[in-house]
Amino acid sequence: MANGSRRPRFGVVTQFDPGRGSGVVVSREGTEFAFHATAIGDGSRKILPGTVVSFTVAAAVGGRFEVLVLIPVEADKAASG
Repeated sequence: MANGSRRPRFGVVTQFDPGRGSGVVVSREGTEFAFHATAIGDGSRKILPGTVVSFTVAAAVGGRFEVLVLIPVEADKAASG
């Protein structure tokens, strides 16, 4: 499984700094991915740490991967996804 695949992943937001508009989501597999507030799919540009999310990633600057779209989901959907 490549880190850059565009398939949906599930994880949990572990950090979010509203002042900077940046955060970190950790996938079920334990991989950390950075995201910017503009990636939050509901347009709110706000999300709380501990929120279960569905997200996709893509290659970013410097050979790293970052979140393209991040959508809060219900915990039971994440468990079956």
